[in-house]
Amino acid sequence: MEALQRLHNRGSISTGYDIDNSLKFEADNTEYLSFSNSVGENRRTWTYSTWVKKTEIGFGGVGGTLFGAYLDSNDRARIEQYADQLGLHGKISGTTAVNVRTTRILRDSSAWYHCMVVLDTTQATETDRVKIYVNGVQETSMVATTYPPQNYQFAINNAVNHYVGQKGDGTDYFSGYMAETYFIDGQALTPTSFGEFDEDSGIWKPKQFSGTYPSADTNHFYLNFDDSSNLGKDSSGNGKNMTSNNISSADQATDTPTNNFALISPTMQTATQDTYSTINEGGTKFRCTGADTWVTAVGSIGVTTGKWYAEFKITGARPNNMFGIASMEQLDTGHSHLGQSGGNWGIGFYQPNGNLYKVQNSGYSLISGWGSSPSQNQTIGIAVDMDNHNLYIAINNTYQNSGDPTSGATGTGAISFDATETVAIATTGYSLGSGNDTIVEGNFGGFSATSTAFTNTDADGYGTFAYAPPSGYYALCTKNLEEYG
Repeated sequence: MEALQRLHNRGSISTGYDIDNSLKFEADNTEYLSFSNSVGENRRTWTYSTWVKKTEIGFGGVGGTLFGAYLDSNDRARIEQYADQLGLHGKISGTTAVNVRTTRILRDSSAWYHCMVVLDTTQATETDRVKIYVNGVQETSMVATTYPPQNYQFAINNAVNHYVGQKGDGTDYFSGYMAETYFIDGQALTPTSFGEFDEDSGIWKPKQFSGTYPSADTNHFYLNFDDSSNLGKDSSGNGKNMTSNNISSADQATDTPTNNFALISPTMQTATQDTYSTINEGGTKFRCTGADTWVTAVGSIGVTTGKWYAEFKITGARPNNMFGIASMEQLDTGHSHLGQSGGNWGIGFYQPNGNLYKVQNSGYSLISGWGSSPSQNQTIGIAVDMDNHNLYIAINNTYQNSGDPTSGATGTGAISFDATETVAIATTGYSLGSGNDTIVEGNFGGFSATSTAFTNTDADGYGTFAYAPPSGYYALCTKNLEEYG
């Protein structure tokens, strides 16, 4: 995985300001927030700021709407990630009045991005009328450059319906997480109202909002998603609460810009997502759809030291899966399973028969009947000891091969592996054809599509799991990586 850099905040920077929650949006479930403005306010000048973590990549034009207003197909406006490029698009009387979109492509599914759009059509210079910022830096290279006329009255902030997470006509839904979402009416703010560069690393990080809310309008809002019973609650004090559509308390997450959790990566697979598999539910649900095709998907955070824990639940009617670890350096574009003979570095525990497959620098091996055969709706626990280079696998919290993850250097019941790789927790699926897709729900601790009733955390209180991580093992999140990785 590429090193931390300014434009890729993975939440690993120490800060005195912590964001506790985000909201998971899923396009397949048509999840979004909405509200209706009864009174139009300032339609020439406003600031929109949010943090997003994308879990579905928009090749081919799809990308998702972050925020917008919609009267009809001829009069509308939205902040979007079309083809994963952040932009502002609007029509009036059927004519495109604004279409400004960055050249920069936001496709790092392991990162949180701070996305900010500022409108001020009172400016004489057209390029000053729309400003787009990504992680504190103004974007100046644009793939679309239709700027609005001076004093243009925008649909956003008009007395029409507004939406967070879809365009307004039931299309262009967003898939991913949002956190710290602000709309400030009548002010053209700068990014320093919402974030700052870390003194040591130069990485952009969130801070408590340092501006002021407008005193005489009814349309500004701040969404921090901290109330699971009311995830559309406005926390600005303005009472601009939103209606949750197909969103429930189960969609609240602890994956945030100040503590970024691993997920099943849509960009790191051994076969392309759109062709052979799908990943949805906030990067936690992996479905293999290609008949007679192996697809391996890996977690978005790779490790070289420390002890780490994650879970998978088998939910497909015809399970045919592997669970284990893979080298992030050697992940290729072939259609291989974990531990495939002649393939790349990986270890896979095979669900149908409990066999163990290993491919390492030292070669290939197969251990028949290494463990029991897990069945549908059972939970597979993965405990990776990178300090001693041992892997432990559990079925419903019973570690296979009499494994003891706390045994340390002795590696009791462990699967030993080479010490030269950056390892990611991984899963493989194999579809048997139409109606026989394999489905696995992953849980790295930041969000789970499986259950909202989990109460088990690691020793530092991070993550929520079906079973407690073994002593000394931690959720794969950036606060733990900072301390143990």
